[in-house]
Amino acid sequence: MALASAHIRIARPTNNTDALLPFYCNGLGFEVLGSFTDHEGFDGVMLGHKSAGYHLEFTRDSAHDAGRAPTQDNLLVFYLPDKTTFVQAVAQMENNGFAAVTSLNPYWDRCGKTFEDADGYRVVLAETAYPSYDPGGQTEPPVPSPDAPLLYVQFKPRYSLYLDSEPQGEIIVNAELSDFFGSPWPARNSSSTTSNQFSFSIHVGDNEENILLASSSVAVNTTGNIFTFDLSTLTPSLAPINLTLRGTGPQQQQAAFTATSELLYLPEKTNGSVTKLDNLNGGMLFRNAASGNRFVPLLPYGFYSSYDGFLAKNDTGVIQDYADLGLNAMTPLTIYRDAPGAFAYFDKIDLKFMYDLREGYKNLTYVREQVLAARDAEAIFAYWSTDERLARPLRPAPLAYTLLHALDPYHPVALVLNCQNYYFASYSAGADILMEDVYPIGINATFSKWGTACNATLGDCGCDNCAGSVFDVPHRLDDLSKYERWLGRWPKTKLHNPQSFHGEGYWGRDPTVQEAWAMNALAVNHGAQGFVSWVWPASGELGAAHGEMMSTPWGGVQWTLEGGKLSVGGLPGLATSMVIIELE
Repeated sequence: MALASAHIRIARPTNNTDALLPFYCNGLGFEVLGSFTDHEGFDGVMLGHKSAGYHLEFTRDSAHDAGRAPTQDNLLVFYLPDKTTFVQAVAQMENNGFAAVTSLNPYWDRCGKTFEDADGYRVVLAETAYPSYDPGGQTEPPVPSPDAPLLYVQFKPRYSLYLDSEPQGEIIVNAELSDFFGSPWPARNSSSTTSNQFSFSIHVGDNEENILLASSSVAVNTTGNIFTFDLSTLTPSLAPINLTLRGTGPQQQQAAFTATSELLYLPEKTNGSVTKLDNLNGGMLFRNAASGNRFVPLLPYGFYSSYDGFLAKNDTGVIQDYADLGLNAMTPLTIYRDAPGAFAYFDKIDLKFMYDLREGYKNLTYVREQVLAARDAEAIFAYWSTDERLARPLRPAPLAYTLLHALDPYHPVALVLNCQNYYFASYSAGADILMEDVYPIGINATFSKWGTACNATLGDCGCDNCAGSVFDVPHRLDDLSKYERWLGRWPKTKLHNPQSFHGEGYWGRDPTVQEAWAMNALAVNHGAQGFVSWVWPASGELGAAHGEMMSTPWGGVQWTLEGGKLSVGGLPGLATSMVIIELE
């Protein structure tokens, strides 16, 4: 916005310029920056400081009576949070014969001193900082319950969906002691082994006479307990199936515990792809014709890819060059109508893509048209609904989310969270996958291009509440997980949006290869399950670096494990540290 960085002139008429100069120059310490005489009938003087972003102008027209200040609340306020500076400024006014007056608004008397010039206009010297704009919407830690510890019972299907071609499903049960959520655990002070067992049953619907999926017990204060159940007892449906868990404490103290969840048990999909989210570990499983219709692990790694200058060329060769770098995914910044050849080629070479709905997510007719065009593609793995900064909390992101799942329950929905802590509960409710776009490299983290400071509530420095370090990435991922814990929510799958660009007055340079690798390695170590970098085309150096990193965790290499030490021939220590192995 151009006005955000504009120099300000505050102009005011007066009948007596000479009477004002002692107040503003001797008392406030302003310099005379310039003056003019008989300029189209006006005389004038400019006062201020050469380094300031503002100045005052007083003009006089002998044929016009400027009058005096209409009221006593016409104020010019200077914020002086440093006490020494404030005291010196007040003393300078008083030493030059200008005594403080009582303010019409008592607020200004509480936080500073008010002075009146020869025309009755007032200046306030405020011993306080300039009040930043607080946008609100911060997620705060919950208040501990006086009855803590509480037993907080949650359960969820292991995967976000099952197909009717699968014989079994799994359910995760958490029975965690919490200071914030749940119900009092009657045996919390007992040392008995049996008193630390939580018994439960899980039924379809809210009636205990309905289909029983699981019945067992778990140790109190444990999470990630897995139980299998027979899917053949259920009828596939495009709508979620409601589940209810009921549990009890020790027999001698029959406290009742209830929790609810949903199971998505879908009819077999005969064309196109299917994506599952792992509610235990956060990753993805993906199935399409290229995988032999078997679910295989997917760690999407690629770029948001521009239409202008890339996909608009209608050249599959540039897409193939991209894939040849080793990248396995893309989020094209276009739609089927404008780039049908590109999407067909994604399917042909099995380049997974996330479909971009940002431009029209507020228009549910647009959302419907786009989902119907994309949902049966072989390579689609998710939808990108919008960015947090483009949506208002609550609406319409959840409306689009609900429609998306009604039209295509076989693929998850992703959302980008731009801000560190802004209506997280509302925004995250509209997505299955949470992405963060922390772009910290080359920024000025303290002062914005708009001429304002950057702090928790004011200023835009290109990376919200960032320090300008690679560690901003893991810190943001940790924040998202922390907010989920504060809200008592089941954690969602998270992706990192790496920075692969510079410019726009915020970012002075591209990340180096080492910085790019470090940010992604840190992201993996803090829960990221994939990467969508902004933006392609990127520099050849960064494109090659990301392609090389993509091949690291999933490459066809041999592992050795001796003496508790993992060794990987030909891989640097950084890459080796990223490998995650689940041994069963």
